[in-house]
Amino acid sequence: MDSEEDRRWLRTAIELSRRCPSSTAAYAVGAIVVAADGAEVSRGYSREGMPFVHAEESALAKLAGTGTDLSGATMYTSMEPCSARRSGPRTCAELIVAAGLTRVVLALREPPVFVHCVGVETLRAAGVEVVMIPDLGAEVVAVNAAVLGR
Repeated sequence: MDSEEDRRWLRTAIELSRRCPSSTAAYAVGAIVVAADGAEVSRGYSREGMPFVHAEESALAKLAGTGTDLSGATMYTSMEPCSARRSGPRTCAELIVAAGLTRVVLALREPPVFVHCVGVETLRAAGVEVVMIPDLGAEVVAVNAAVLGR
């Protein structure tokens, strides 16, 4: 079940996705990591700093070596974390599980334009709670109009 707090953070992640450099070959995604106490600990967006970086990957990379406790933390991401990728060694779903996050909130399942994504299923199989807020999905589709042809 989602809350107003979930909706607020997810809207912020969607706004963050608007910072992504334009592309017709990759999605624009925003991601924010929020600690169990409700404080933001990191954020990232697709292609932030490097052409092939994913939003969740960017947010988690900023926490590497900081000792930040992610138990009980939530990842807010505008689109489903990838379960397959051509541009990196680890998927975002794998990175989220490895980081110890226990919850992911997203607006839109990844459309099957590039790969068949089963990020939600991968996360749930690893014991991560997944909350979808699909009524915010139209905003994510609008941000990704260049890829989705809408």
